[in-house]
Amino acid sequence: MPVTVKWGKERIAFDLPAPDTPLYAVRRSLAEYTHLPPDAFKLVHAGAIMKDDNAPISAYHLAPNSTIALIGSTDPTTSPSERSVLSTIQSELNSVRSSLQSPLDVFLLAPTDQKEHTRLGELLLQALLRLDGIAAEPSWEHARKERKEAVREVQNMLDRLDNAWAARSL
Repeated sequence: MPVTVKWGKERIAFDLPAPDTPLYAVRRSLAEYTHLPPDAFKLVHAGAIMKDDNAPISAYHLAPNSTIALIGSTDPTTSPSERSVLSTIQSELNSVRSSLQSPLDVFLLAPTDQKEHTRLGELLLQALLRLDGIAAEPSWEHARKERKEAVREVQNMLDRLDNAWAARSL
């Protein structure tokens, strides 16, 4: 039974084996064609992920001329190392210190400019969001500790900014 496998911009005409053939046989054939590891891509038919490799292909209700989407890429996904996560955390913190510490200190001396308060607040919130987006594995205690301390430092800067702004009108 002919089906079309869509992989990025490529269309692959593919004859499916017998209906009782397990999905892993199809996956293996597609892996050979695409040069991807068999577990590096997903197969999707009619909006459903074909994830049970032991199920027969008949379980997925494929009809002649059906389309299967192959979702995966030839780029190996590498997870960041603890060292690279630490580097990212330090880089973000150094960026905040070098670009915002001085303007924050000047603002704290005379907190009167609404635009400067808003600008500093926005930049500090953006830095907090970037730090929040840094994922550290649960086993990376040092990276998690550094991230927590960096978040505390930036949050402290934001609190000082907001406290000075609130105190100006008292």
